[in-house]
Amino acid sequence: MKNSLHDFIQGLPKAELHLHIEGSLEPEMMFALALRNGIALPYASVDELRAAYEFGDLQSFLDLYYAGAAVLQTEQDFYDLTMAYVQRALTDNVRHVELFFDPQTHTLRGIAMSTVFAGIARALRQARAENDFSGSMIMCFLRHLSEQDAFDTLDAALILREQYADLWIGIGLDSGEVGNPPEKFSQVFARAHALGFHVVAHAGEEGPPAYIHSALDVLNVERIDHGVRAEEDGVLMQKLIRMQMPLTVCPLSNLKLCVVTDLRQHNLARMLRAGVCVTVNSDDPAYFGGYLNANFSASAEALGLNRTELAQLAKNSFCASFAMPEQKQIWLDELVAYVDGYLAE
Repeated sequence: MKNSLHDFIQGLPKAELHLHIEGSLEPEMMFALALRNGIALPYASVDELRAAYEFGDLQSFLDLYYAGAAVLQTEQDFYDLTMAYVQRALTDNVRHVELFFDPQTHTLRGIAMSTVFAGIARALRQARAENDFSGSMIMCFLRHLSEQDAFDTLDAALILREQYADLWIGIGLDSGEVGNPPEKFSQVFARAHALGFHVVAHAGEEGPPAYIHSALDVLNVERIDHGVRAEEDGVLMQKLIRMQMPLTVCPLSNLKLCVVTDLRQHNLARMLRAGVCVTVNSDDPAYFGGYLNANFSASAEALGLNRTELAQLAKNSFCASFAMPEQKQIWLDELVAYVDGYLAE
């Protein structure tokens, strides 16, 4: 049916700003890469692996996430992983992605930093050349490790910076949030700022609103990843609205990790209607049951989002991106033309 919200969402131009490339590792690919690389998985089948995707909290997911990442061994593996995500993003009418990657997950296993960069970058450059798909890379530090480990990771990656200057634009912070506040990484983020990187951080998913304050005031981030617990702090909410600080919200992830027990409880719509610059993203879609359009559709259905609000979420995704202003304007013009044309029919 032409006028369905699903059809509207399908055609809506959009960007994705919170996507962990390792989290797009589908079970079928995990088994294929395990076979290719001679790695034994503790699951007998794809179905048995999918059955393990029932998480009680963030840590139970991370345990499986890190185990699954062990199948990523070669440049070709990282290329195949990234290209598979790109194909799904194109299907969802995603124009631009700023993907997260976690080199420490791989270097701790003896995989060279250059292998990780090369595979992801080759796929993004090919997608740009063949499909006019815009992509960039944000290197994340694992917050359950030390700040010194983050410094060492940054030093190792900087050797590659010139080679990947067209793609590597930012530094992020992810992994187990509780007990690992943003200020733990204050010095390495100060260095990232000095080096001219964009900086973002996960905060306020399972961690308290105080972690969002720290990400803003200590790390001086340009975006908050997740941020859903901001609603518990009225002063913080007003600050986010005043700053128009983007939140990269991941509804199906929040549901799967029991941040909410029912998507109808999610505060995405409330924050959007209050004037917070929220965006919709898929986080780790292979594990959480949906890529970007699935998150849009599930949120629209559960929260009663209308076409104007869905278009605002798409607009926010472009405005909150780190793309050049002239490129943002091209996408925003396309969005306006799409919405106007759709509503005129």
